[in-house]
Amino acid sequence: MNKSNLAGISIITLVINVLLDRLTKILAVEMLRGKSPIGFFYNTFLLVYTENSGAFLGLGSNWYVPIKYVVFVIIPLVICIVFFLYCCLREKNRWRAILIVTIVAGGISNLFDRLFNGFSVIDFMNFGIGNFRTGILNVADLSVTFGAIALILLEYRKQNR
Repeated sequence: MNKSNLAGISIITLVINVLLDRLTKILAVEMLRGKSPIGFFYNTFLLVYTENSGAFLGLGSNWYVPIKYVVFVIIPLVICIVFFLYCCLREKNRWRAILIVTIVAGGISNLFDRLFNGFSVIDFMNFGIGNFRTGILNVADLSVTFGAIALILLEYRKQNR
């Protein structure tokens, strides 16, 4: 696949993922903030608004602001830019590029929250049965998770050919 096609696919993948995350976070703020959780399928899926000022499961939420800038903004932003440019300019496999950009898009969308929402990321989805539950997450987290799992499966499949 030529570089311009791959760059176009990468840009489209990034924009779609970021827009979906932004839209769902806007809806979460408007419809869920300050309200009780909404359960579906016998509370297997919950919509519950929260803001996470740390990383995974709140890790680092009590850190000093300069450390948060470095760890939660600068380092992830540099990593996202490097991988996005790699996908646009160097990656030859279309599916690998799409999956890497899906991961990057989730990171960028959560970075947007951190930069414009006082380091807090808007989370609103929870999955589980009874007390066995995930943390509260968002569409960007799903982009990162599903992109990473699919990338691992793609590489595993490629390796076993």
